Amino acid sequence: MQQQAVPAPLTDAAARPLMVEVRALDKVYAGKSGPVQALQGISFDVREHEFVALVGPSGCGKSTILKIIAGLLPKTDGELRVAGQPVTGPVDGVGMVFQAPVLLKWRTALDNVLFPIEILGRDRRQYIQAARALLRLVGLEGFEQAYPRELSGGMQQRVAIARALVHDPSLLLMDEPFGALDAMTREQMNLELLRIWSESQKTTILITHSIQEAVFLADRVVVMTPRPGRVATVIDIDLPRPRQPADRLSARFAAYVQEVGRHIGLDYA
Repeated sequence: MQQQAVPAPLTDAAARPLMVEVRALDKVYAGKSGPVQALQGISFDVREHEFVALVGPSGCGKSTILKIIAGLLPKTDGELRVAGQPVTGPVDGVGMVFQAPVLLKWRTALDNVLFPIEILGRDRRQYIQAARALLRLVGLEGFEQAYPRELSGGMQQRVAIARALVHDPSLLLMDEPFGALDAMTREQMNLELLRIWSESQKTTILITHSIQEAVFLADRVVVMTPRPGRVATVIDIDLPRPRQPADRLSARFAAYVQEVGRHIGLDYA
């Protein structure tokens, strides 16, 4: 395949305030045989309302970055700010979606969505309408009283997305949320995620092992190296929105996939 030139980005993102600032971030774990450098010198920014995808080989530290941004894991060195504030512990304004929905099987969809409100010690009654609205947003109106066993994998992940949004976070972190789904359901969830992101306007960071998924969803793709994880490059994705499945067949889309793959070490020729 002939390599296509990647078009220059056309975006107003530079005019938006920074939501996430990562500067020279290091993470070292204490291993049984000595220190293990998981991340080295990681630097990138995410602006308000932006959708950024992180891609890279397994074990390069993508999930570690998300946990550090959320304040669930301490950094070893470097600087990190969310909404202008240094991260020193769990960040209130963050919602997280994991690869597995991790729903409580004895709770209905509505009760699962409301679970973070209870954990945060807020008045559940004040959030019931918001939770119902979020279930409508993710396409689950009429399933409020359904239990996880009564929902498909894709539907369960929609509940997980609604749960991550119920406390109105400014930042949504998604760690390979569709990795366990079949290919057809994953394609449908990509479209649903774009719709939800467009309507909610939440700043979003997504981890994915799929280059095609990253290019299809994101405004920018942060490409990481093998461990110790470093930023190989950051690629602006200039594809028009709203995006459609047919966009994946365009020469421009193929050019971005080639460019991301080249920095990971894949050869599409």
